[in-house]
Amino acid sequence: MRASRFPLFTSKDTPADAEIISHQLMLRAGLIEKLGAGLYTWQPLGLRVLRRVEQAVREEMDRIGALEVLMPAVQPAELWEESGRWSFYGPELLRLKDRHDRDFCIGPTHEEVITDYARREIRSYRQLPLTFYQIQTKFRDEIRPRFGIMRAREFLMKDAYSFHLDQASLEASYQDMRSAYTRIFKRLGLRFAAVGADSGAIGGSVSEEFMVLAESGEDEILSCSHCDYAANTEVGDGRSAGDACPQCSEGAIEIHRGIEVGHIFQLGTKYSEAMEAHVLDEHGEQKPMIMGCYGIGVSRVVAAAIEQNHDDRGIVWPTPLAPFDIGLVSIGADRSSAVAEAAERLYAELRDAGFEVLWDDREARPGVKFADMELIGIPHRLVIGERGLEKGEIEYRNRGAEDNENWPLDQLIPTLLERIGSPSSSSAG
Repeated sequence: MRASRFPLFTSKDTPADAEIISHQLMLRAGLIEKLGAGLYTWQPLGLRVLRRVEQAVREEMDRIGALEVLMPAVQPAELWEESGRWSFYGPELLRLKDRHDRDFCIGPTHEEVITDYARREIRSYRQLPLTFYQIQTKFRDEIRPRFGIMRAREFLMKDAYSFHLDQASLEASYQDMRSAYTRIFKRLGLRFAAVGADSGAIGGSVSEEFMVLAESGEDEILSCSHCDYAANTEVGDGRSAGDACPQCSEGAIEIHRGIEVGHIFQLGTKYSEAMEAHVLDEHGEQKPMIMGCYGIGVSRVVAAAIEQNHDDRGIVWPTPLAPFDIGLVSIGADRSSAVAEAAERLYAELRDAGFEVLWDDREARPGVKFADMELIGIPHRLVIGERGLEKGEIEYRNRGAEDNENWPLDQLIPTLLERIGSPSSSSAG
């Protein structure tokens, strides 16, 4: 993509109402644009990152046999009244009436809708287990939306729901989903922890949160220095740093901060009993389906990744999340036909090799181009100019490095493949 045809919409100024670094950098880097309180337009650059997350999530859901559906965002009140959550959920539930004065809500989650779908379509235990998922816009009417995408009113979420005849089947699917979540966050290049958690308004007996580790995180996480014990402090029974681990008794409790990006639940029969979602078992008896529920804040992952990966110059994307694999900067192409021709050739070669490339072909000062590349966080930068061209060299810099390297121009593609791997392994796209 040429920057002359792909506006970057970057800014040097930090918006006054942006309180945390991800909000500041997403606005400054031109990833999002504010429409209203807690409402944001994803600009072309930001949408590329969002799609990287979506792709990783979708591929891992498909890998465990989950079936993708797409449910309505607008939900009838009757379903929520059946489950008992119409009055329980509170003012976060955005309610509205249609022209016939019937009550609806904009879905903050889809337990009721998927349970209604399951009771209509699933009749026999022979159809189970089944897991459905969707990637869809949700709305929660936050009393004080803040922190940009981190706590927006409208957001993109992956929610999945599994249906089972017995607890053993639920536990097997729960572990499959837990493994899928682990793969998702690993392939996105994020440091994270899975911790025991409270089930909150969703309900259920067992739940775990997936936390991206970041000093700016709102949640405190307890972990053991010796074993795999981890828990949110709200379910940590008052333990503090230095206390003995309740699981192994050998390690000491450590405290970290994290940002919740995923939550998995064993719901049991909370919704299926309330909404009479039954199946016939092998004896011909009606049994309520046992359910699991599994969510990932797709848009929140983007903000959490920035909270974890940034410096004083801008975003430092993990390679699988970056909007482009490579940033190509041409210097002096407006004055030198040789540079212009070399840049055109390099751009074509990089794309033919499978790399996603942002070529900054704008007529702008080098400092402006370099600052924009660092702000938007593209992992690998290549610079072609007259001086390097005369030497048969191209300048390379990794986004996390402090120094440039000079590579032989005629060995660029093999050197890139050796240094950063093939495009298929260097990105989620």
